[in-house]
Amino acid sequence: MNLISQLTSSFQQEFKTKPVLICSPGRVNLIGEHTDYNEGFVLPAAIDKAIYLAVSPRTDNELHFIAHDLNETYQGSLTNLKPTHTWADYLLGVISEFQLAGHKLGGLNCVFGGTIPMGSGLSSSAALENGIGFALNELFNIGLERVAMVKLSQRAENEFVGAKVGIMDMFASMMGKADHVIKLDCRSLDYTYAPLRMDGISIVLCDSRVKHSLVTSEYNTRRAECEAGVRFLKTYYPEIKSLRDVTMPMLDKHLRDTEPLIYRRCAYVVQENQRLLDGVAALEADDIAAFGQLMYGSHEGLSHWYEVSCPELDILVEIARQQPGVLGARMMGGGFGGCTINLVREEALDDFTNLITKQYKARTGKDTYLHVCKIQDGTNLIS
Repeated sequence: MNLISQLTSSFQQEFKTKPVLICSPGRVNLIGEHTDYNEGFVLPAAIDKAIYLAVSPRTDNELHFIAHDLNETYQGSLTNLKPTHTWADYLLGVISEFQLAGHKLGGLNCVFGGTIPMGSGLSSSAALENGIGFALNELFNIGLERVAMVKLSQRAENEFVGAKVGIMDMFASMMGKADHVIKLDCRSLDYTYAPLRMDGISIVLCDSRVKHSLVTSEYNTRRAECEAGVRFLKTYYPEIKSLRDVTMPMLDKHLRDTEPLIYRRCAYVVQENQRLLDGVAALEADDIAAFGQLMYGSHEGLSHWYEVSCPELDILVEIARQQPGVLGARMMGGGFGGCTINLVREEALDDFTNLITKQYKARTGKDTYLHVCKIQDGTNLIS
């Protein structure tokens, strides 16, 4: 029995009614890391690893949730929404934000489960938030556009859950389009789709099995370093608002010799934005090999200029780079652990899997788990 059938069966057994079924995918980011909070560009896509939700409205104000994979339950009320510091907060936060925005809701039944590997950095929390928001919009005929739901998901995680995340994860999960990546302007939220023709090429994630132990503290430090660079440059260029407005000649003239650490951080962001724009041009020209080389450049910048990689991620990229049939590889996400993302020709996939598994184990003593992904549409109604 597949997961959707299991969720449907569990739902009908518990609530004695037929559910509405929703798929809300995880995401990858092809290029453009740590650019979002600097008002830059990102290039994510929704993938075929997802959260699935079975939902129905209730005739009262109660909320009944079942986390199928965890075999855990939550019961509460619309009239008393408080953080629980558990998985339930990702659903409660979205419900709270819908109510704060003035939308009238009723009680809700929900059973959910997923195929997103835990701790892989594929944004299972954003998928769950989008899924429940999409469900509320459907069940209670609220009529919100997708971008409005994305903003409510982000606010739920920022305010109710308490994680000050950017908008990329929710945006990619909700707005994804099969066979395309999203070029998202994190300043304006303007977006366009760029084709990602993956005939004969697989997206492969290699899990370093290293937990992101430093990511929160170092994330805050990197953000502060970027802001310090902008403040310094503003004395010369009052019109700049963020690193989005900064050029390499500005950095070379005013920061390279006086503030070498701040220079490296800012230079990475400026160069990464340009790599992304060059990458979109490569995709539009159907030049996936050129795009892959830009991914390698992104990893070099993340590792040596922004310094958010770790030895294990560097080793995974180094091994990938030596394998025939690998077009590009880089670390993905906040850093200090998690996954690398690799573009691998399908005829080379078996050799790549065998070699990277053996060599990574030999060099680190750790196993790596591989996940092959396809790009799919964003959050959607199954039935």
